[in-house]
Amino acid sequence: MTQYHVAVDHLDPDDRELTTTYLGTCDQAHVDQVRAIAALPESERHLLPYRRIPDAFCVLRSDGDLDVYFPVDAEPFDIRVPDPSALLYDDRDMPEAGYKVTGPAYIDGAVRFGDQVIGGAMDHPESGPRFTWHSTESPAGRSYFNSVAAYLMRVASEPQVIYDPVSDSLGQFGPLTQSARALQNDGSRRTNREGLVNIQVEVLAYARSPWTKGFDPAMEPNFRKLLAAGRAYGIPDVWPAGNPPKSPGGSYPRPRGTWQSKPGHYDHGQVPGNSHTDFGACDTAIVPGKATSSPKKHPPTPSKPATPASPNAFPGASPFGPGANNAYVTRLGSMLVTRGGARYYKVGPGPKWGDADRAATRAFQLAQGWKGQDADGIPGPKTWDLLVTGKGKNIPPLYEPYPGATFFRTGRHSAVVTAMGKRLVAVGCGAYKQGPGPDWTSVDAASVKRWQKHRGTPQTGIPSTADWDALKVPNV
Repeated sequence: MTQYHVAVDHLDPDDRELTTTYLGTCDQAHVDQVRAIAALPESERHLLPYRRIPDAFCVLRSDGDLDVYFPVDAEPFDIRVPDPSALLYDDRDMPEAGYKVTGPAYIDGAVRFGDQVIGGAMDHPESGPRFTWHSTESPAGRSYFNSVAAYLMRVASEPQVIYDPVSDSLGQFGPLTQSARALQNDGSRRTNREGLVNIQVEVLAYARSPWTKGFDPAMEPNFRKLLAAGRAYGIPDVWPAGNPPKSPGGSYPRPRGTWQSKPGHYDHGQVPGNSHTDFGACDTAIVPGKATSSPKKHPPTPSKPATPASPNAFPGASPFGPGANNAYVTRLGSMLVTRGGARYYKVGPGPKWGDADRAATRAFQLAQGWKGQDADGIPGPKTWDLLVTGKGKNIPPLYEPYPGATFFRTGRHSAVVTAMGKRLVAVGCGAYKQGPGPDWTSVDAASVKRWQKHRGTPQTGIPSTADWDALKVPNV
């Protein structure tokens, strides 16, 4: 009977980084049971295919995690590694001069998943700006938002944007100014890079049941922000290839000439070179609807926090938390960066309080062994004192630092070897017939070679610094 590797992908609720826990192997009988449970109408677990690996699959869980199953003897698949450069035509860099990008790279309030590197510059800005809409073919709701995001990262098919219409949750895997990787190429033409921008959106929904039924954009501010971001790039409120057809059973002509010349909104099933038929017959009065204007609201001027007697004295609770905008927030962020919190800040610390400040503060508090309200992400006197005096424990690194090439040798016994092996299995490159262990063996070297082949680097069996950093071995 076929044996399967089993792993769990988890998106950290604070830093949105994906971590994988390897659980070992199971037999075909267990897999059959998993599939049967997911097939029950009342089940909260839902199967999705693990693209590019035959017989592999993933299970969406309502707690936000993703279960991953793939055969022990499966060959590793090649992820489409993001190419930071656009194609060159007639020795011209693309996008070429004259194609001005006017919209935001990030939508205000969108959570950011992963390292935000999924694509590169656009090949054909002359084709005009566009939205490409997808449906995830999964349940909707806040409880599935993270597990679907983890699935898209796992199978390397991230759009720029993921949206849940039930909770109005909005996330990004990369900037809107660069390409995504949720489309198939049309021959040699890279559809992901078609247009001045090609904002791809995965909506948590089933194509067979249009999610716009009963959906009121007036009650969903994040959805309105998403459409506003597209309009800032000049995306017109039209469907050049026709209204999105119903799925299944609709007609999908996939007009190449239209796709390559007309800006606007496109259904995944209308993109040439693609075989999918999502995202279904949505209500075009909602997607995209029509832009509306509203009177500008001037935010209240925040009150200045009281100046403490000493420069290092705790300034009180009022300078921190949602809505705070002052120099103390900047100082807090700067101190957290020096204590291991740099990874939480996609942009450097600033005066406006944000999710990064709270996540980094909470990570520092957890590093001290604090729990509950003592680790709520809002600095109190104890947190502030440790930061300004340089005392306490630093935020531990998320991943193991590269141990050096000489570390990988016969006789090496280390928990780092086990952690490395579990990551190699989790990314589909393990050559282990039994679970990875702490002793470095030829099987570890063979697994590393698979990883190097997968990355397109020299297959030495000893990870380089770049191989190691890309593998993201969890800190032990």
